[in-house]
Amino acid sequence: MAGSGQGRGRGGGRGRSGGRSTRADTPFTRAKKSGAPVGRAGAKAKAKSASSAAGRQRAAAKGAAPAARRPSGDSGAPRRTGPKGLGGDRVEGRQAVRELLLAGRRRVKEVVLSAGMEPADILDDIIDLADELKVPLREVSRTKFDASARTEAPQGVYAEAAPLPEHDLEDLLRPRDGGQPFLIALDGVTDPGNLGALLRTAECAGVSGVVLPRHRAVHVTPTVTKSAAGAVEFLPMTLVGGLPTAITRMQDAGVWVVGLDETGDDRLDGLDLSQPVCLVLGAEGRGLSRLVRQRCDAVAGIPLRGRLNSLNVAAAGAVACFEVARQRT
Repeated sequence: MAGSGQGRGRGGGRGRSGGRSTRADTPFTRAKKSGAPVGRAGAKAKAKSASSAAGRQRAAAKGAAPAARRPSGDSGAPRRTGPKGLGGDRVEGRQAVRELLLAGRRRVKEVVLSAGMEPADILDDIIDLADELKVPLREVSRTKFDASARTEAPQGVYAEAAPLPEHDLEDLLRPRDGGQPFLIALDGVTDPGNLGALLRTAECAGVSGVVLPRHRAVHVTPTVTKSAAGAVEFLPMTLVGGLPTAITRMQDAGVWVVGLDETGDDRLDGLDLSQPVCLVLGAEGRGLSRLVRQRCDAVAGIPLRGRLNSLNVAAAGAVACFEVARQRT
């Protein structure tokens, strides 16, 4: 189930039709030989160069030095900090960037590649898809790329995109593709690697929506996009002000809410999970918060056979999601 990251390229019917081009004849390598940027990036670079030259000439004619550019955000007003929404505007990693381009669900501003990478089919896919979608491609030195990357191993590619759309909770409570709601809700999960791995598992298991707290929880950071390997493009997500209130709204809509905790009164595999359901997973360490636990219709544990007494949230979520998928199959 934990795919290798190579299962859904163009050969699988989701990418560009026709045979795969070699790196020698991709738009990016042709532009590299001529020393020109690709597509709209080239046009913008030429326009910027011409504008700068004209500005210098005008300033020289007036006997004055060109005015210094005012730093962005230097307006005297306090800068807003903290997440404004789900995030997801920086996508790092080869699989994540390819799925971003394949999905075509949000605007991609540019794709940045590190110089000196070994040829790879997935890089050809990314370059060809970006060219089809008229997304600017930019190659930078490895040193500059590593300095601008926000994850530990971005695999030589990242993309800048529009933020992920935020859905209303009511949208997630409606049947999707003819199936009953299958949701997961996260209670204060703060580790981006765990969230990304959980989102990837959830998408593969058929989860129809994800509920995240607006405060005191991780949202979709670059690390999450890389760990999720493209799952964020296909999973509807919502942010809620308070998870206990959201649980009540789900229950009012006929969704059965099951919290996961090793001290739960029930075994997960002993519950009927074929009905509309939401699995609630607690934060690393403290588990479910008191009020969230009280609001759940049931609290269930996963039987363990070894000496350790708990799984991390990503592993527990994987077991639980595929138990729901098993029962629904």
